[in-house]
Amino acid sequence: MALKTRDNLRNLAIIAHVDHGKTTLVDALLWQSGIFRDNQEVAERVMDSIDLEREKGITIMAKNTSIVYGDTRINIVDTPGHADFGGEVERTLKMVDGVMLLVDSSEGPLPQTRFVLRKALEAGKAPIVVINKIDRKDARPQEVLNEVYDLFIDLDATEEQLDFPVLYTNARKGACRPTPDGEDGPLLPLLDEILRTIPGPVYDDELPEQFLVTMLDYDDYLGRLAVGRLYQGELKPGMQVAHCHADGTKSTARINGLYGFEGLRRIEIESAGAGDLVAVTGLEKISIGDTLSDIDNPIALPPIKIDEPTIAITLSVNNSPMSGLDGKYVSSRKLRERLWKEILTNVSIRVEETDSPDSFKVSGRGELQLAILIEMMRREGFEMQVGKPEVLTRDIDGKLNEPMEIVVIDCPEDFIGVMTEKLGTRKGRMTKMVNHGTGRVRMEYRIPSRGLIGFRTEFLSDTKGTGIMNHLFDGYEAWQGDIPHRSTGALVADRPGRVTAYAVDHLQSRGTIFAEPGLQVYEGMIVGENSRSNDLEVNITKEKKLTNMRSSGADAAIRIVPPRQMSLEQALEFIKDDELLEVTPSSFRLRKRKLRAGDREGR
Repeated sequence: MALKTRDNLRNLAIIAHVDHGKTTLVDALLWQSGIFRDNQEVAERVMDSIDLEREKGITIMAKNTSIVYGDTRINIVDTPGHADFGGEVERTLKMVDGVMLLVDSSEGPLPQTRFVLRKALEAGKAPIVVINKIDRKDARPQEVLNEVYDLFIDLDATEEQLDFPVLYTNARKGACRPTPDGEDGPLLPLLDEILRTIPGPVYDDELPEQFLVTMLDYDDYLGRLAVGRLYQGELKPGMQVAHCHADGTKSTARINGLYGFEGLRRIEIESAGAGDLVAVTGLEKISIGDTLSDIDNPIALPPIKIDEPTIAITLSVNNSPMSGLDGKYVSSRKLRERLWKEILTNVSIRVEETDSPDSFKVSGRGELQLAILIEMMRREGFEMQVGKPEVLTRDIDGKLNEPMEIVVIDCPEDFIGVMTEKLGTRKGRMTKMVNHGTGRVRMEYRIPSRGLIGFRTEFLSDTKGTGIMNHLFDGYEAWQGDIPHRSTGALVADRPGRVTAYAVDHLQSRGTIFAEPGLQVYEGMIVGENSRSNDLEVNITKEKKLTNMRSSGADAAIRIVPPRQMSLEQALEFIKDDELLEVTPSSFRLRKRKLRAGDREGR
């Protein structure tokens, strides 16, 4: 065995919580490394290539880029900051030798930071800490650094990992300083620290080729692309290799094309050496976790282990009276094809057949991940119906166990009482409470995953939009007992037609209305939330009877409250077991599973 190190290469992943400035910092590194021309037009947050990422301000898919600093190529992988996309994180860490932890100078390390950092420290990666947004008026860099040390100790970091370098940045300006109150300068100290702290890839020149597939991509011209890291050996276009599948079987394959990364572009290369992050083409039946190795002496690398899903939903064909009006794909065949295509590139999603040929059970890491999948399908032209999210329980030692979450709530002191009450009814137990003396308090709870279904909307209302809530999967625990869901009933349309202002005016006292005048509704469609616990059949299409005698100002007294508009996540949280969410490219509609009132009441 002859171990060697490549000094001209560094592979680095960036870890950060949602909205702490990770993608903005990558932008600044790309600009200052000279990847873009001075006059080149480049979108802000250039690494957020999916429309949904730009809209929500979060990273969903792990992506990689590279810059050249001096004689060294630095490969940077942008990881999702939300625990729901942990499948992306676990694959990303297989590609790199070190991590950069980016923390907000005011908020400090938050739950999703903890999730990804734990994975990185367990894998033995070398860390660099960057405290970003140092220009904030409420910045508290020293306290945040102490919180980072506490977090590392809490996650059982080694002594070497605890001896991490710290830099302070303003990613939006592309500025870096070695001390909190130092002078701003370019990001060169950060690049120097990456070369010093992150080790170069280590390889054994006596071992055969070993290329681990960590991501899949698709190109209209090149077909399927397998992206990953070459651990040992050398790859060249036209090579015959052994394809070691995750299930232990082996087959022969040929590499048609080999591509490296330069900035944000894929470029064709003649060869790849140990430690390189590359994409290969020509393998149509390749999966994440597969290994490409020497054809005469194939040695497979350990497959990628992914945490189990915790939440499931049922997707089915849209069978409402308004199905097919604005969607391109409405059949079960198209739905099946799309879901099976998703699991080829997304290892943390599971899809199973159900008793019905028109329904599929889709399991994921959290409500957000499943909502993102539904939103992407909706934008592609799919119509579907979605059932209420349910948690995936386990049988451990003959006892029923359910997934638990750590919830961190940051809110003004005025709302401590209402938060304690709400989380208590949902079986939450407070584990920690910190008051920084700024008028805001941070509370940590341990709560069943199902206790969070439907809580986010209530939380935003209760804290008047001032609260911040984050949660993180934290293992399994014995079933916690019944948790009350939505306590209110629904206002259900009893006939098809168009909503009238006259009818809405009379129904407003019954509860909150979701439908606006002029909207087409059908029997069994939910048009509002009843203020009482029972469902109520209503005629929301009722028109005012016209007579010969009426004054010119007869309708002037109608005052309609604007209807409540729900996002996809809010609608998923709202529905009960006997209700469905109808999703089309242009709208969301809430409905009862059984549309006719007689069928629901057993008449």
